Amino acid sequence: MSRRSDRISDLLREEISKIISNQLKDPRINGLVSITQVDVSPDLRLARAYVSIFGNSSEKKLALEGLTSSSGFLRRQLGSTLGFRRIPEIQFILDDSMEHGNNLLTIIDNLRPENFGKPDLDQ
Repeated sequence: MSRRSDRISDLLREEISKIISNQLKDPRINGLVSITQVDVSPDLRLARAYVSIFGNSSEKKLALEGLTSSSGFLRRQLGSTLGFRRIPEIQFILDDSMEHGNNLLTIIDNLRPENFGKPDLDQ
């Protein structure tokens, strides 16, 4: 990505996060929702917002539906906040990377030295 795209992606991530936490009143979005990354297309018409949602699978699905249905509101708010000529369409994508990382850490923590044989030092 170009430097301009990177700056726009970072700015969109910050502003979308602020709007979700401060202005969005959708009851489906009731848990901890964080925007982990935003990728914009080269023509700046589409923004893919990767979302990490804390909760079970049904809560995640509801929150993702709520975010998708509120994308028009988010675009209007971004239009009034940012001075862009064109505000990109926002597509929300569930990001499970934090959960996968936590699962790996749990697996690593559960590994015990007594589960492994002692190395043979005579060789």
